[in-house]
Amino acid sequence: MRVITLALLLAASMARFAAAQSITVTGDAVVYAMPDKIVITLGIETWDRDIIAAKQKNSDILKKAVIAIKECGVAEKDIQTDYLSIEPRWKNNFERDEFIGYFVRNTFMVTLNDTKQIEELITKVLQAGVTNIHGVDFQTIEFKKYRQQARELALKAAKEKAAAMASVLDQSIGAPSQINENSTGSGGFYYSSWWGGGWGSRGGGMAQNAIQDMSGNRGEISDTIALGKISIHANVTVTFKLKE
Repeated sequence: MRVITLALLLAASMARFAAAQSITVTGDAVVYAMPDKIVITLGIETWDRDIIAAKQKNSDILKKAVIAIKECGVAEKDIQTDYLSIEPRWKNNFERDEFIGYFVRNTFMVTLNDTKQIEELITKVLQAGVTNIHGVDFQTIEFKKYRQQARELALKAAKEKAAAMASVLDQSIGAPSQINENSTGSGGFYYSSWWGGGWGSRGGGMAQNAIQDMSGNRGEISDTIALGKISIHANVTVTFKLKE
């Protein structure tokens, strides 16, 4: 029994010694990319005291909007319905008196593979009767490449940090003993979007694990809409062995 206890104590002591001979640091990096794909979320809200009339008004606007979108060179497969609701509304919803009418809300998404189309498309759909622009989601088809670049830069940053800290203690770093990639943002997703408020909005749209940076450098599309750069973030935690 004493032999087992000594062995356990020795193992614990060695573990503490090994921990003391290592350093754990984090590394962060951001890579910026120009978007080459845009997903726009649009909304149509109509109402009437007659439910059929309310639905018809919405359908008419949608048809006009789809025609306008196709005129911009967007393929039909890149126009998708995303959200539809019909809500009866009263002036006093609790007592349900003074019926106002039926509100029909239709949300649809348009994918642009030519970023230069955004200004013309938004102008035309608003002229067609679209009532809401819920979100403009900037994306890149080369996201994996940029994410790998960000990951490599984060690892280099962690190594430089560990080396600098170790040198203060007259030591140097050896091989890494543990490497972890950390999640950033909500639920491990980053964001690449501007989202407007209001009904039907998904509130943040998880797009390609990237963050839309509306400040800093940007490529101008027009006087009213700017093509913001996407920032792809990476964060790692690395444990290095120390050596004198």
